[in-house]
Amino acid sequence: MLSRLGALLQEAVGAREPSIDLLEAFVEHWKGITNYYIESTDENTPAKKTDIPWRLKQMLDILVYEEKQQAVAGEAGPCLEYLLQHKILETLCTLGKAEYPPGMRQQVLQFFSKVLAQVQHPLLHYLNVHRPVQKLLRLGGTVPGSLTEKEEVQFTTVLCCKIQQDPALLTYIVEGRKTVGRKEASREATALPREAAGLKNEEQPHSKAPDRGAWGARALSTQLPAETEEPDGGTGESSLITSLIGLCKSQKGRVALKAQENLLVLVSVASQAAATYLVQSSPCCPAIVEHLCQLYQSLPSFLDPADIATLEGISWRLPSAPSDEASFPGKETLAAFLGWFDYCDHLITEAHTVVSDALAKSVAEKLFVEILQPQLLHVSEQSILTSTALLTAMLRQLRSPALLREAVAFLLGKDQQPAAPEDSPHTLGGHLIRHCDHLSDEISIATLRLFEELLQKPHEQIIHSLILCHLEGRPYVARGSPEPESYEDTLDLEEDPYFTDGFLDPGFQPSMKPPPAPVTNPDGKTAVTEIVNSFLCLVPEEAKTSAFLEETGYDTYVHDAYGLFQECSSRVAPWGWPPAPAPLDPHEPERPFFEGHFLRMLFDRMSRILEQPYSLNLQVTSVLSRLALFPHPLIHEYLLDPYINLAPGCRSLFSVLVRVIGDLMQRIQRVPQFPGKLLLVRRQLMGQVPGEQLDHQTLLQGVVVLEEFCKELAAIAFVKFPPRGPHLRFSEPPEGHV
Repeated sequence: MLSRLGALLQEAVGAREPSIDLLEAFVEHWKGITNYYIESTDENTPAKKTDIPWRLKQMLDILVYEEKQQAVAGEAGPCLEYLLQHKILETLCTLGKAEYPPGMRQQVLQFFSKVLAQVQHPLLHYLNVHRPVQKLLRLGGTVPGSLTEKEEVQFTTVLCCKIQQDPALLTYIVEGRKTVGRKEASREATALPREAAGLKNEEQPHSKAPDRGAWGARALSTQLPAETEEPDGGTGESSLITSLIGLCKSQKGRVALKAQENLLVLVSVASQAAATYLVQSSPCCPAIVEHLCQLYQSLPSFLDPADIATLEGISWRLPSAPSDEASFPGKETLAAFLGWFDYCDHLITEAHTVVSDALAKSVAEKLFVEILQPQLLHVSEQSILTSTALLTAMLRQLRSPALLREAVAFLLGKDQQPAAPEDSPHTLGGHLIRHCDHLSDEISIATLRLFEELLQKPHEQIIHSLILCHLEGRPYVARGSPEPESYEDTLDLEEDPYFTDGFLDPGFQPSMKPPPAPVTNPDGKTAVTEIVNSFLCLVPEEAKTSAFLEETGYDTYVHDAYGLFQECSSRVAPWGWPPAPAPLDPHEPERPFFEGHFLRMLFDRMSRILEQPYSLNLQVTSVLSRLALFPHPLIHEYLLDPYINLAPGCRSLFSVLVRVIGDLMQRIQRVPQFPGKLLLVRRQLMGQVPGEQLDHQTLLQGVVVLEEFCKELAAIAFVKFPPRGPHLRFSEPPEGHV
């Protein structure tokens, strides 16, 4: 088309003002569109079968060609001035609303998109452009399944691209009429000097413009109210936001994805003033979170926690559940919710700080506090179970620091003071810790999974509130007593009722004869080889079965622990933890030690490992392993050093395990053919033989978990403090271990 126009201009040799020919052609095409409404009597003919699309295309080509021929770059040509002065965009917007002929709205959206994208002259600053743009946005994006969704999302894409190039444009599309009015009052006087002159010049060919009173009776009967007035301060102020959020709900995946990308662009390029406006005067945050809450409340109440846990890797860019995974009732609904939650998390990460903080607070208030918390504290076990599993899935998706901060405050509160044993739960986290020791094993397992997920989040308050605030000052270490001279001095086994001669089995040799005094490093810390051997030798030989099977040795745990510890160390590196515990003041009096509700619950659970279901034991030991991986000197000392001199009445992880072993030795004597049954149970757990119910099966499964857990703790101690590396410096395990 542009080449044909050029040829026509070349033929007009001698014509001194070829631009007038362009203007005449432009007006002629506009008259052709308006004449359609005068002459046509068929109201059923689709717009695409009339000459309207062709004439709009000619008008667009003329505008683009005219701009390329302008001698002064950035100056508006006569055709563009005509478009602006005669409010052609306003009129097209009215015709689009009328949907006459059928499909006209689609044609109008395409024309707006192409004009804004292809005309380089800044247009959105003009009142006669951004006002019809706002009106056109209000025509769509609110009803899912609209026939013009594709054109609407293309239109919003152009607008967001323009805003990305010039963030100041955001105010012209999103701000209210008062701000726009003030800006236009100062801008219109200088923005279009030729336009002002043209309005007074009767000799310009503007008189050729069609008389709207003659042709527009049919169309103007459906005209937008008060077309020449400013858009109202209600829906018009945030029409772009409203349209984008509506398009995000589209059932067409590509439309929804493009709308989400556009909204992401919008909130990330906002200036401070515009971001403040988005938060305070637009439905941006409430609408985003409202959709999140609606998706959550649409989830079926019968979701299985195991199914929720298997649905991983849901992304807002690919919200559909992977087709290769097993199907279950509510899968697609759950995938839609997790996909939108992931999108909210991504928005919070990328948005302007003002928008990010507001959106995170809104998610916490509307979803976490108002909806999720009552379900977590409900008397119904099904409600507790489902909501806990869903919260765990959300934590797994969560990446943004602002939303993580809100989630931690929601779960653990902001008070990081140590709790007393008699304190009742004053935070949601306190209630959830009680759920870990619930009468329902399913609730206990689900809540332990929640805490395991929480411990993997990069937020220092989590580990501080649950563990470190109780260990600070090392009150678990006896004051004023010399360092232990032997293994026997530390464990004080002779005074333990579980380890009197009457209860010990003759075969339990490793615990009867105390080993030599532990070897220490130059810094006074117990050598890692001593710690490793203490855990590996804790379970008596008659209770071990891994030696009879392949790929269940200690080396495997070293390999796994290496990667997990490296990941944990990288996550906590910015927190500036000390390399070693502070030395004790021998003159400082002892103070009562309470390990905290979280560790107390875990130790209590660990002490019942021989009586609990296999799946529950796995989850308890998994959480303890996560804790032991943290490279904090107090955590290492309290959880992994068997040789610390505990204060009276205190217990550590190792002392709990010692008492479990004592209990085990008594129970072994009451189980006939114990070694054979134990090996059979291990083979069953590994899937090597068919499962069958045995006597003492819970006990036998607990023994298998206990053996593996001791090997895992030994491996963690090894990779945290390798023998040849200095304190808290991580190095590769020796050859043969990895």
